Amino acid sequence: MDIASCRDYCLSMPGATEGFPFDEDTLVFYVMGKMFCLTDVDTFGMINVKCDPEKAIELREMYEYVVPGYHMNKKHWNSIIMKYPVPDHLLKEWISDSYRLVVAKLPKKDREAIRRM
Repeated sequence: MDIASCRDYCLSMPGATEGFPFDEDTLVFYVMGKMFCLTDVDTFGMINVKCDPEKAIELREMYEYVVPGYHMNKKHWNSIIMKYPVPDHLLKEWISDSYRLVVAKLPKKDREAIRRM
């Protein structure tokens, strides 16, 4: 997956938006103002995604390219190192899981608005 494909996939999710809140290199994807994915647009060296804490540990043990979230809460975020040949279907699964985790924590009215999109 390249940066354009990652961006397209993230923005295909209902209510997803993007922005550069930290600097001009770090692209963040949001759902209803809450982050679910971020990456460096210049190098596309890694992708950070939210993850269930137990699953986060499992993934880190299974894949050498999954590490605790860089500059993120290590319990709830994983970083996927893109210099490895990471299968697209896994990236999409992890991005989708991250999106769903964030949506699940939104207020009911926001979750209902997303369902109507």
